[in-house]
Amino acid sequence: MASINETQDEIIEEFEGMSDWMDRYAYIIDLGNTLPDYPDNEKTPQNLIEGCQSRVWIDAREEGGRVEMKADSDALIVKGIVALLMRVLNDRTPDEIIDADLYFIDKIGLREHLSPTRSNGLVAMVRQIRDYARAYKALNDSKTN
Repeated sequence: MASINETQDEIIEEFEGMSDWMDRYAYIIDLGNTLPDYPDNEKTPQNLIEGCQSRVWIDAREEGGRVEMKADSDALIVKGIVALLMRVLNDRTPDEIIDADLYFIDKIGLREHLSPTRSNGLVAMVRQIRDYARAYKALNDSKTN
């Protein structure tokens, strides 16, 4: 499996081939369609991300020392952004997620092309993913002590 930074570099390279932001938005929407189905019965308030303009659900569980997540959104662009985050952060160790410098967001120009509310939503998604990682790290640390 590629490292977090190798995955980010792949994403940056993919976006460098598209100079037009309409092409980039179309690509982001296409990425959203690659997310696995998120069961409707799991679209619960506890999986809903606070601070997002659209509805975004992220759920996580730990499997073999790695945080496995699934996510969905009811907005096409946001679902694509979630897919990018999943590509970079899913199936990583808690420490990898906590320590990740998510530079790809700025390098592909995403932050500057999002509305302020969508940008806040992106921050909220990253915060929630890191909160899951911190919770699993604390749980693991308590088991080893």
